[in-house]
Amino acid sequence: MSQHLSEQEIIRREKLEELKKLGIDPYPAPLYPVNITSVKIKENFKGEENAADFADVCIAGRLMSVRDMGKAAFAVIQDAVGKIQLYIRKDDLMQGEDATLYDQVWKKLIDLGDIIGVKGYVFKTKVGETSIHVKEFTLLTKSLKPLPVVKEAEGQVFDAVVDPEFRYRQRYADLIINAEVKEVFKKRTLMVNTIRDFLNERGALEVDTPVLQSIPGGAAARPFITHHNALDMPLYLRIANELYLKRLIVGGFDWVYEFSRDFRNEGMDRTHNPEFTILEWYTAYKDYFWMMEITEQLLEKVAIALHGKTEVQVGDQVINFKAPFKRITIFDAIKEHTNFDVSTMDESQLRSVCKQLNIQVDNSMGSGKLIDEIFGGKCESSYVQPTFIIDYPVEMSPLTKKHRSKEGLVERFELMINGKEVANAYSELNDPIDQRERFEEQVKLMERGDHEAMFIDYDFLRALEYGMPPTSGIGIGIDRLCMFMTNQPSIQDVLLFPQMRPEKTDE
Repeated sequence: MSQHLSEQEIIRREKLEELKKLGIDPYPAPLYPVNITSVKIKENFKGEENAADFADVCIAGRLMSVRDMGKAAFAVIQDAVGKIQLYIRKDDLMQGEDATLYDQVWKKLIDLGDIIGVKGYVFKTKVGETSIHVKEFTLLTKSLKPLPVVKEAEGQVFDAVVDPEFRYRQRYADLIINAEVKEVFKKRTLMVNTIRDFLNERGALEVDTPVLQSIPGGAAARPFITHHNALDMPLYLRIANELYLKRLIVGGFDWVYEFSRDFRNEGMDRTHNPEFTILEWYTAYKDYFWMMEITEQLLEKVAIALHGKTEVQVGDQVINFKAPFKRITIFDAIKEHTNFDVSTMDESQLRSVCKQLNIQVDNSMGSGKLIDEIFGGKCESSYVQPTFIIDYPVEMSPLTKKHRSKEGLVERFELMINGKEVANAYSELNDPIDQRERFEEQVKLMERGDHEAMFIDYDFLRALEYGMPPTSGIGIGIDRLCMFMTNQPSIQDVLLFPQMRPEKTDE
């Protein structure tokens, strides 16, 4: 990216040189004795009642605004947790009769966006605002690029930066100027930690599995391909960690889970990103009925941890995560929303239904894919409140155990929230002969041109031949769940650094 400096950027570089001439290091050694935060000051300072406890505070942060009053100034500094007002007087910064620090440095060479450190005591202004009376001031980092100016007055924000191109590409600046963005990512961390605590308290073991895989297994998706130079072999970025986690169940662990970064070489939109975080766990001696119950308990706990209640505002909807959730079979859902009973239809009949419903399909799609297209196109968006869609056709679920009482179906559910899939779970297939036949059917679909069909993982089949106990497993999309739990309209709003096209240059 070429660098064409604006007038402001040129001026800031000139100020940088002036600071150096004055013997001031604009990027000093990192140690600075911070002893408190803005939030702790504002939450705990009571005025004269406990002023002695705040007589010697030291805080550091980014300079966000300045009101010059001649021989004094009010300013606002922003640290990692909030903002606080500073009061700076020329007389306090004078060293003997030398007023250089105030007149030459503070008034002329310091800019908004600079990172500074101050020491002083806390007081309340005449209008009651908790502030720091600065006795010492230090420049910690000179900012060479001006921040977008966002003004606040009487509780309102003016000139807010909302352009997604700027916000996603320069997330560092977005975090500085949009305080609510930082809160979203704090809530994301709280959400993940709540889930981790929930699983750990129940005896689950967190593990790590390979990101680079010789077989991209565990999901129906198109992989990214790379090359391992030392082994001179192609490898795939994982599309799922399912098959490795199930190997661990074979190995004797009863409950394992992983927060994994997965990669699918597919489209991008408001709810899809090619790199994403998914939680998968597998529990021996459980089935998909148990998995529905434990999932309800988990999401109810997450909602309460983030919001103090089970009701969560998502756009113009209020979604209630109070258990239990609604359950409906995929065939009943399709019949309810299309008036077609597809439960006994063959591939030809399903194609006819798709045509009547104006659903675009192609010759690579088998019966399972066609049913999935019908549900996704005509039913999925209707399920706003948490709903388990259960009992899928066997063609749609090559890793799932056949239903114990319904011929042609498997014990699987997908959890729909706000019209989108958030979780996918099974009673896991542990019959190695059946699994081999399912993989072979996937190869036939691949030969028809289905780029999302699964490869045969022979090592996984070998693991199953040693014997995997009855097991239930689930995958939960963390990014999409975070969208709903933090009321964000796009998946890019819950990813710190979403994928974007290369930035255009002027060259």
